[in-house]
Amino acid sequence: MPKITLAELAAITGGELYGDGETVITAVAAMDKAGEGDITFLSNSKYRKHLSECAASAVMVKDTERELCTTNVLVVNDPYLAYARVAQALDTTPKPAERVHSSAVIADNVILGENVSIGANAVIESGVTLGDNVSIGAGCFIGKNATIGADTRLWANVSIYHEVQLGESCLIQANTVIGSDGFGYANDKGEWVKIPQVGTVRIGNRVEIGAGTTIDRGALDDTVIEDNVIIDNQMQIAHNVHIGYGTAMAGGTIVAGSTKIGKYCIIGGGTVINGHIEIADGVTITGMGMVMRGIDEKGMYSSGIPLQPNKEWRKTAARVHRIDDMNKRLKAIEKKLES
Repeated sequence: MPKITLAELAAITGGELYGDGETVITAVAAMDKAGEGDITFLSNSKYRKHLSECAASAVMVKDTERELCTTNVLVVNDPYLAYARVAQALDTTPKPAERVHSSAVIADNVILGENVSIGANAVIESGVTLGDNVSIGAGCFIGKNATIGADTRLWANVSIYHEVQLGESCLIQANTVIGSDGFGYANDKGEWVKIPQVGTVRIGNRVEIGAGTTIDRGALDDTVIEDNVIIDNQMQIAHNVHIGYGTAMAGGTIVAGSTKIGKYCIIGGGTVINGHIEIADGVTITGMGMVMRGIDEKGMYSSGIPLQPNKEWRKTAARVHRIDDMNKRLKAIEKKLES
């Protein structure tokens, strides 16, 4: 069990401590479940009323809530960010591997940095470069001439195809595939002719990618994911997509080929983005969005249909099917009124 004092947590979060700096913290907990040894936080004002009842050893709050607390207090500018910092400090998640396992298959000319760990039954092909402190989980495949930067971790059964470049301090969750062929085919009188995908995938530093996600290699140019991007589980990123710095993409999203997504975008879960379009910096797309055209202005965009009781949805669907007819009738009425 990790142990850290409140004084140390104050230094980590940059917060101002009101209380006993020698108090030992062992875990972060929700406000209604926190007890002795726990630290909690208030990031949603609707829970302010519970501060006086909180049994945690310490609470992280903004200065406006300090007087409501009855325990040790860390005053911080952003309690949710402080929670993230504290959770990192107390994190006990193991490395994907602890050593180079005897069953790992490693080509003779692989370049291994210092303190590299490789799990059981992993395969590292020729020409691969693994930076310092890289950790490769059990059953992973790293293809020819791939490069993985320092401090990057791959969980079990991740596949990194040939020539892929993965930056430093990245985290790739289990069963993700990076560098598989993009969906490129020509048609010869009904017969599909495969187009070799000769680009690769270039991923920057501090990128996190969830479990079961697929990122295709480029057809001619590369698929590019810039630094500080976070990508959730079960996603499809097609060939030649470019994702800008600091963008966050939630689960189940599909991005078609040759689309460029700007910096600091937020893409809600289940979104579908058409190919060969551009999305400006700072765009937010709410969940279940269907993006068929480019977006050239920062802002929030939505297109998903909210849930309705089935009877109401059936009526709505029936009306949608009659929109064209209704539009013709409306135009006819407008024409009569004009005349």
